[in-house]
Amino acid sequence: MAKPKSRYVCQQCGADFPQGYGRCPDCSSWGTLQEQIIASTATIGANAIAKLPSHKSSSVPTPRQALTLAQIGDDHQTRLPSGYEELDRVLGGGIVPGSLVLIGGEPGIGKSTLLLGVAQQLMTRYPTLYVCAEESAQQVKLRSQRLGLNDRNSQNLYLMPETDLETILQELHSLRPPVAVIDSIQALYFANLNAAPGSVSQVRECTSALMRVAKRENITLFIVGHVTKDGAIAGPKVLEHLVDTVLYFEGDRFATHRLLRSVKNRFGATQEIGVFEMVERGLLEVTNPSELFLGNRDQPAPGTATIVACEGTRPLVVELQALVSPTSYSSPRRTTTGIETNRFLQILAVLEKRIGIPLSKLDAYVASAGGLNVGEPAVDLGVAIAVAASFRDRVVDPRTVLIGEVGLGGQIRPVSQLDLRLKEAAKLGFKRAIIPTTQVLQDYGLELVQVTKVLDAIVAALPRTQFSPSETEVSEDP
Repeated sequence: MAKPKSRYVCQQCGADFPQGYGRCPDCSSWGTLQEQIIASTATIGANAIAKLPSHKSSSVPTPRQALTLAQIGDDHQTRLPSGYEELDRVLGGGIVPGSLVLIGGEPGIGKSTLLLGVAQQLMTRYPTLYVCAEESAQQVKLRSQRLGLNDRNSQNLYLMPETDLETILQELHSLRPPVAVIDSIQALYFANLNAAPGSVSQVRECTSALMRVAKRENITLFIVGHVTKDGAIAGPKVLEHLVDTVLYFEGDRFATHRLLRSVKNRFGATQEIGVFEMVERGLLEVTNPSELFLGNRDQPAPGTATIVACEGTRPLVVELQALVSPTSYSSPRRTTTGIETNRFLQILAVLEKRIGIPLSKLDAYVASAGGLNVGEPAVDLGVAIAVAASFRDRVVDPRTVLIGEVGLGGQIRPVSQLDLRLKEAAKLGFKRAIIPTTQVLQDYGLELVQVTKVLDAIVAALPRTQFSPSETEVSEDP
C-alpha cells in the first residue's frame, strides 16, 4: 500500500506546496498554510491512464459536438421576480434560472435576513429550500416569526439544518426547488476530502458540486460567503470565478441603510446597487435613495456641496461636507469618510498649487452624507468646491449640483453618463448645475454653467469670492 502524501495549501490564496512555511511564498500571508492528505499518485495515475482515449486510427470519424452560433437556438428564459425590486435591479431584471449568486458581507449586516425574506416571497409561488448550515431550524424559525411569517403560509418553505454536502445534493435532486439558499458555503464539508470545513479545498469542491447540480437541474442557488478582515470574500479566488453573480452587502452597523452592490454579473451590469433599510421587522426597500443621502436643503451650512454620483446605471444625489480649520500639530490632519483618501489629497494639492489656498497649514476633513462610498472621479468638483467654501466660510446655493473631474493642472474634465445625472438632479428640484464644457443632448430645465478650470467653477459656485492663483503670487527671478 502506497504511503499517503500531504500538501500544504494556503487558506488565503489557494496555492499549494510540498512542505510547510511560516509565510506563504505567493501571497506573503503568515500562518495560512495547512496540511492536507492527498491520495496516492500511483493509483490516480493508473486510473487516469486507463481513461485516456486510444490513439489508434479508426475509419469511423468522431461525431462533431461543437455548434456554430447560428445553430444554437434562442432560449428566452423568463426571469423570476425575487419580491424585492432593489434585488431584481442588481441582478439585472430578476433571478435567472440555474444561476449561482454569491452574497458576501460583514457578520450581522443582514445577509441571512435578506435571503430569508427572498425565500418568503418566492414560497408563495414555488417550493423553496433554505439550507441553514450555521443555525438550527428553531433559530431560523424565530427569525422568520420576527419577519412576520406564520406557519399557515409557510407550506412551501423547507428548512434543512445540514452541513454534509452529499445529503444536501440528494435533497436538491429529490425536491428540485426552483430556488435554494445555502447559508453558508464555508460551513459545508465533503466527507471524501481530508480537510476542515471552510478550507480552500472544501470550499472549492463544494461550490463545484453545487454548480453542477444547479446547471443540470436548473436550480437557482443563493450562496452566502464569509468575508475576511479586509472585506474580501473568504476562500480561494476560484469561488468568485465559479459563480455567475457576486454581490456584496455593505453598510454601517451604526446606520440603518444597507447597500447591495454587484461586482460581477454574467446576466446584467456590474456596479449596480440596491438600497435597503434595516428595521425591526426586516429589510425595507428604499425607492428614492437620493433623499437618503441628501441633507437639509432648507438650512444650508458653510462647506457643503451637492454632487451626483453614478453607481452602475443608478444616479445618486449626495451631499458632501468639508471642514477646514487651523491645525494644532506640525503635520495637518487629513480625514475622509466615503471619499477615497488619495483622491482627496490630490484635490487638496491642486487647490493649493493652482488656486492659492494654504491648505498645507490647515486640517482638512471631508465626508459624504450617510457614509456612502463615492469613489468615482465625477465627485472631484464637489469636493473642491466644498473645501473652498469651508475655507472662506461661504454657503453654496443648495439648489446647485456640481459634476466634474479635477485634473492635476486645475482643469475640469468631462464625465460619463452626464445626461443621466442631470435628469436625476432636475427630478429632485435642483435649478442649476456646474458641469464641464461638453455637449448636453437634452434640456432638463436646469441652468447649465459650463467651466473649464477649477477657478472658474469656484467663482460660479461662490460669487464675490476672490482667489488668486499661486502662479501669480510667486515672484519670478530676474
